[in-house]
Amino acid sequence: MTAPSPERAAYTVVGAGAIGGTLAFALARAGHPVTVVDTDPAHVAAIRADGLVVEHGGTRTSVPVAATTPEEFDGTLGRVLLAVKAQATATAAAWIAPRLAPDGWVVSLQNGFNEDLIARHVGARRTVAAFVNIFADVIEPGVILDGGAGALVLGEPAGAPVSARVRSLVSDLHSWGPALASDNVEGYLWAKAGFGAMLAATALADAPMADLIDRHRATMTGLTGEIFAVSDRLGVTLEAFDAFDPHPLQPGQDPAARDAAFDRLTSWLRTQTKDRSGIWRDLAVRHRPVEATTHYTGVFDHAAREGLPTTLLRTVMDGLLELEGAPHQMSESRLEDLDRLAEPPIRARLPEAEQAEAVRGWLDEHREEMVADLAAYTSQGSASDDPGELDVCLGWLRGWLDRRLGAPDAEEVLPRASTGDILVRRYPARDAACEDTRPVLLLGHYDTVWPTGTLGEWPFRRDGDHISGPGVFDMKAGLVQAVWALRALDALGLPRPSCTLMLNGDEETGSLCSHEAIVDESRGSRLAMVFEAAADGAIKTARKGVGLFTVTVTGKEAHAGLDPTAGASAVDELAHQILHLADLRDADAGTSLNVGVVEGGTRSNVTAGRAVGRIDVRVASAAEQKRVTKALAALRPVDPRTLVEVGGDWNRPVFERTAQVAAYAELARRCAALLGENLRETSVGGASDGNFVVAAGTPVLDGIGAVGSGAHARSENTSVSGMTERSALTATVLASLAG
Repeated sequence: MTAPSPERAAYTVVGAGAIGGTLAFALARAGHPVTVVDTDPAHVAAIRADGLVVEHGGTRTSVPVAATTPEEFDGTLGRVLLAVKAQATATAAAWIAPRLAPDGWVVSLQNGFNEDLIARHVGARRTVAAFVNIFADVIEPGVILDGGAGALVLGEPAGAPVSARVRSLVSDLHSWGPALASDNVEGYLWAKAGFGAMLAATALADAPMADLIDRHRATMTGLTGEIFAVSDRLGVTLEAFDAFDPHPLQPGQDPAARDAAFDRLTSWLRTQTKDRSGIWRDLAVRHRPVEATTHYTGVFDHAAREGLPTTLLRTVMDGLLELEGAPHQMSESRLEDLDRLAEPPIRARLPEAEQAEAVRGWLDEHREEMVADLAAYTSQGSASDDPGELDVCLGWLRGWLDRRLGAPDAEEVLPRASTGDILVRRYPARDAACEDTRPVLLLGHYDTVWPTGTLGEWPFRRDGDHISGPGVFDMKAGLVQAVWALRALDALGLPRPSCTLMLNGDEETGSLCSHEAIVDESRGSRLAMVFEAAADGAIKTARKGVGLFTVTVTGKEAHAGLDPTAGASAVDELAHQILHLADLRDADAGTSLNVGVVEGGTRSNVTAGRAVGRIDVRVASAAEQKRVTKALAALRPVDPRTLVEVGGDWNRPVFERTAQVAAYAELARRCAALLGENLRETSVGGASDGNFVVAAGTPVLDGIGAVGSGAHARSENTSVSGMTERSALTATVLASLAG
């Protein structure tokens, strides 16, 4: 053991965990005066009692260092090595700033991009950039497990030339290992962001990092590709470190070189003592929040500004948040789902412009027949809550489909006791030359929100190009368009892929009896085209998740006039709960909450004994879904004499704009351009059966149905021209998928 030497520079290490503890140990062993500052009193007490201990190869070695909590520290800071978790950076920097000497400086020895935040507290000239990839873990108070060699690179922020202070720091840290100085620390940090995303993904399952990376190369390629697309847009030159070479993992690189890079990386990881990530340990062992979600805030911000997708990365971060407090839900199936999201680009071949124009011309010639079909279909009542009416409507649909498309290869009617049955019809491919022979799922619903009898007072109407009537927009015109798209391709001798037409009769009430069948069918499909109505002409590439909940309050009845204090009003309590629920809204996160129905009490002179509030919640991410779920479960009465109960559940998962969804949207946009149209895409708050399908891993092209407005309103309408335009678009997309 080497005693501290006054000739050697003194260091204060703020955050004596895996990274900070490892470097503090190395500096102290080399004779540097070292003080560690940590918020964990047990860790500090153990270091004071037994020194800072590092375990390597089964052997433990101790060095004496001064140890203190932030509250106990009394002094001035000079050379500070900051090694706290990323989410604690702001708090730590605020603590450091008033204690930092004018010539002192702070090194960001952390995961993620933290230099700018530190500089806001202590100033840019007192901030040093660093990249660290040290494999270590705190295994008990005061003891650090050395997980093997890693990388450590230091430099000035913003790519400034290497300074004397950096060279001095690097020289001192040679006591740990091969520390380097560089004027491109940013290149290392962005490369580490890619590598770190891989390690974060492995924490979704309970298995060695090397094995998971090896088995799920598609996911790892997709993750690094999303991050490196952002760094490339920012003009960053990536740097290799340890056994991780980022260059073959950048978008568009040679697959053979990429596989070789994975081989080198996984072989190296298998030599490390530490076979699981620190993120995994935070979830499974320490049961504390992970810091990885903080690491990538800047990546998401840059990507949003540049218009670059981060679907896989967001899915990983949402998955980690779901596992906080629930490590038993770790599963390799989460990575398998990511593999499906990371599938390579779709294979399609656009038809010739003349062919697209021929499709449109043929449909224009048959527009009156399309209108007649929509009129006949609209005249079939199909209220979601009228099983008898739905049965009649479905019988009509089967006959109409036979007349328009002929007999299918196969037909299944899946009976449902309390809602409309599910119709599944399978149509073979025609002259298709595509490698992917899986069918395209043409998904729709035949139920509407309109009560039985509505047609008597509001029948189908046409006024020139304008069409109105119950269900024409949501979504009867969509099905007519889909059927006539297939007719057009057959009539013109153009190829089409195999198609499965699936219609359910309970979509408007949440698809409670059909969503499992829809998901099962979608798993064998290459794409689901959902013929829900467009959003002001735009297709829908993202939808919110939907939760339907009920808050029930039980109070105590009493005579409101004779004994006003004897009762406990359920209505009053529900009012308090509604105000509390309003606080869950977060417009920036895309979360809305509406208490749409309130019922309570029996008479005005009776203190209400029961009250009910029915809630609709919409969320744009799995993280928000988790937050709202926790908040609803934590509701407690303001008046302790009442009882508050929450029922219901999430009706539809979040529909995220995955890479595959984006790719199919781009295909649709190019098909629309062949038809002389500018097709837009959008995100909406309403949900559809597409939410279930995307969450199950099958890409969706949604909102491909009617063009118009007024869903669920007496103004519901579509247009004749919109029907032919969207039918032509559907036909052109299908022809592309057959090529």
